[in-house]
Amino acid sequence: MNSVLLEPRARTAAPHPDLHRRLHAILGDEGLVQDAQAQSPYLSDWLGKWHGRASLVARPADTAQTAAVMRVCHETHTPVVTQGGNTGMSGGATPDASGAQVILSTGRMNRIRVVDPLNNTLVAEAGVLLAQVRQAAQDANRFFPLSLGSEGSCTIGGNLATNAGGIAALRYGNMRELALGLEVVLPDGRIWNGLRGLRKDNSGFDLRQIMIGSEGTLGVITAAVLKLLPRPRSTATAWVGADRLGSLVKLLAALRERCGERLAAFEMMSEASLSLVLAHVPGTRAPLAGRHGFHALVELSDTCASGLDAQLEEVLGDALQAGLVSGVALSAAHAQTRDFWNLRDGISQAQVRAGWAIKHDISLPISAVADFVPRADEALRRLAPDVRIVNFGHLGDGNLHYNVLLPPDTPSAARDARLVEFNRVVHDLVDQYEGSISAEHGVGQLRRDELRRYKPAVEYELMMRIKQALDPNHLMNPGKIF
Repeated sequence: MNSVLLEPRARTAAPHPDLHRRLHAILGDEGLVQDAQAQSPYLSDWLGKWHGRASLVARPADTAQTAAVMRVCHETHTPVVTQGGNTGMSGGATPDASGAQVILSTGRMNRIRVVDPLNNTLVAEAGVLLAQVRQAAQDANRFFPLSLGSEGSCTIGGNLATNAGGIAALRYGNMRELALGLEVVLPDGRIWNGLRGLRKDNSGFDLRQIMIGSEGTLGVITAAVLKLLPRPRSTATAWVGADRLGSLVKLLAALRERCGERLAAFEMMSEASLSLVLAHVPGTRAPLAGRHGFHALVELSDTCASGLDAQLEEVLGDALQAGLVSGVALSAAHAQTRDFWNLRDGISQAQVRAGWAIKHDISLPISAVADFVPRADEALRRLAPDVRIVNFGHLGDGNLHYNVLLPPDTPSAARDARLVEFNRVVHDLVDQYEGSISAEHGVGQLRRDELRRYKPAVEYELMMRIKQALDPNHLMNPGKIF
């Protein structure tokens, strides 16, 4: 195979002279954003890291309009950047600086088409907010488990395009596990209707899994069949301290063995992460007395109405007696549970206030986490002895947000140099443990160049072959992933 043949083709920066007229004929005034000020929210990511320009922002109202827009863009060789709620962490929905790209916003495709409680499914269009899906499930006495801090602004299409995870992935999986079928507009404007609410379908390749996580590089997801589950009727929550990260890994194994699928969340944060939140987020307080090397927020949930508190107390009591953990605080009320979660959710806010974070969204085999962390700590401190490491994440599925905090007054040139240096150290070590440099935030622009270094050559080339087959003109979200 000759991978050179798969490189994106060079393209002109000037939009096609007939583009505006043809898209206006499809979408009308309501479906086009042309004014520079009105376009502004679409041209940068919510973190403010990436900025671009666009010839137009197209806002189709349904799948048919999306298909018509894509046909025009295909015929005029116009590159397209699909955008949902624009809450991504890797710059995957931001146009480049050429001004030649069209942003295709799915925000007007915001209908929940069908709720089927008997099949435990819901059909939502790409622009439906995650919070709206969760509410629709609740209204039907069902539960949609994906939960993110941005659920009031992120969209189902974006969740699928990035294979979103979150705190519930330990029990329910990422969006790959929560979507049964998709409707997708292909780069040439054809519509693939795969909206089948089936748990079993062995009739060939699973095309939905190729589209999920493809970050808009293969087509435009316009709707999806999502799994619903019975509503949990009870929860039990605890905050746990331990001297060593390995002890928390062992506690996780014990909870899995004794609580099974009732284990809904196992969130880890280092003492340094907790201290950062306590210092920078008002109204927070430490759940446990004294200092502990690492902390875990543990939650059980079940459709049964009672019994979880006793079960969690028994497991954690045994862990205390065995010396596995050094402190336990069981939540006795909803307010206390909310306080626990505010500590976990406050880390991102605290990092912004404390300095400039070099972020690593990494995934490791759970059995390797306790070995990886001290090795990474040591390697970084050899480079910068006073470095502040903010280590937290979803220990239950091996996803760490292993971040390095620089002082807020660090000059930009020094930040850029540290970014390259620290990324190489952390990601090289992740690669040694056969982990991933992007666990749940996607590749986008952020990890694009590193992806080629860490993906096995055959795997990378297979991805490029799929891209070439579905999008031979490289019109879909150019500059992302590849």
